[in-house]
Amino acid sequence: MTDIDAFSVESVYAELLGRAPENKIEPRMEPMRRAMEILGEPNRACPVIHITGTNGKTSTARMLESLLLAHDLRVGRYSSPHLSKVTERISIDGEPVADETFVRIWDEIRPYLLMVDEELEGRGENRLTYFEALTVLGFAVFADEPVDVVVLEVGLGGITDATNVADGQVSVVTPISLDHTDLLGDRVEDIAAEKAGIIKPGGFLVSAVQPMEAAQVLLESAREQDVPFRFEGVEFGVEKRALAVGGQQLTIRSLAGRYEDLLLPLHGEHQAQNLAVAIAALEAFLGGGEKELDQETLQRGLEKVTSPGRLETVRTSPTIIVDAGHNPDGLRASADAVKETFGFSKLVLVVGILREKDAEAMLVELREQYGDLVDDICLTQSTSPRSIPAGELGQLALDAGYAEEDVYVTEKLDDALDWAVGRADATEDFGGGVLVTGSITLVAEARTLLGK
Repeated sequence: MTDIDAFSVESVYAELLGRAPENKIEPRMEPMRRAMEILGEPNRACPVIHITGTNGKTSTARMLESLLLAHDLRVGRYSSPHLSKVTERISIDGEPVADETFVRIWDEIRPYLLMVDEELEGRGENRLTYFEALTVLGFAVFADEPVDVVVLEVGLGGITDATNVADGQVSVVTPISLDHTDLLGDRVEDIAAEKAGIIKPGGFLVSAVQPMEAAQVLLESAREQDVPFRFEGVEFGVEKRALAVGGQQLTIRSLAGRYEDLLLPLHGEHQAQNLAVAIAALEAFLGGGEKELDQETLQRGLEKVTSPGRLETVRTSPTIIVDAGHNPDGLRASADAVKETFGFSKLVLVVGILREKDAEAMLVELREQYGDLVDDICLTQSTSPRSIPAGELGQLALDAGYAEEDVYVTEKLDDALDWAVGRADATEDFGGGVLVTGSITLVAEARTLLGK
């Protein structure tokens, strides 16, 4: 039996899960720096576009990946969390890394990770966490391939995120709002300060529109590092937007050019804004923000853009949409898109939320955003141990102002979906739909149950 035969994707994933879980963040960088040193600094093997923010990171990363591929570059993308399989987190040219490569590289780096573990435990510290170990694996895969550029998505925060051993040639900050306040702080400026940690000397900052307090923090950090900075709403942005079949048609005024009638196959104003950020970041990466891009190449890249689990239609008759809205701002953006894009006369909600989230604020946001469009809501849970139990979530819904007769509670997602479909089908004008939202784990399991 070879070393490769001794491992599988499933066994590697099980070993990763045996480490501190993903929501147990270690605010430290030294173990990651040590791992990079031992492995010959794979974090410096190629240029990096580093992305942080509260909402829109993954969609922006996927847009950038597609646009870079259209420019004939070999692209690695590191994103989290995954929907169906852990290999989705490490993407090569738009596809999850091959199982054989995932397993082979893990087999090669595992002894070195165990060395770092031993050093940490010898100092009385915790060994490498799940996210730290997976991030090391991602860098090692990208160096082995090799790729021309890595689109690197922060896991949480910025300053002490495991991905921050990379120095981004371009640092991208998507919209910042309150989330993970137990770890990042309960003020927008505190969260912005964490995320500003990815801005490095020699880089280039591209930021989405931000709350004033967050923008000021990012601006000051860029100036301290002597880094050029460009903000959506000032130097670039969406100039014109119209609904189109399967998405929207956009005119983007960017850093080096104006791009008319781009077709983006995603719904919602927030996705249009994500595209404006992605194009500005691409201009910054390819030409320092001074070289206009070829319109046909841009459109060719956009044709292949997808964003699984983000306003994704997974079934028709009735229409079922899944959306990983994991905080009030994310839910607000997706609600605007749902109301703009889908002509529902009635919407049934299926909601599950993770323990570390502000569940009551999210439930209030859903009620306020959808108003009379929603009569029925099902509170359920994913199989994640981090899920709020359905019964507890149901009580929170009542506390948030939902009428008891409109609330259905079940621990089983398949039961939740059956109930929601039945309620949507009962709509007299056949204009009913179902929205599954609240956590990425719930969305992932719903996609699997519905055959995606």
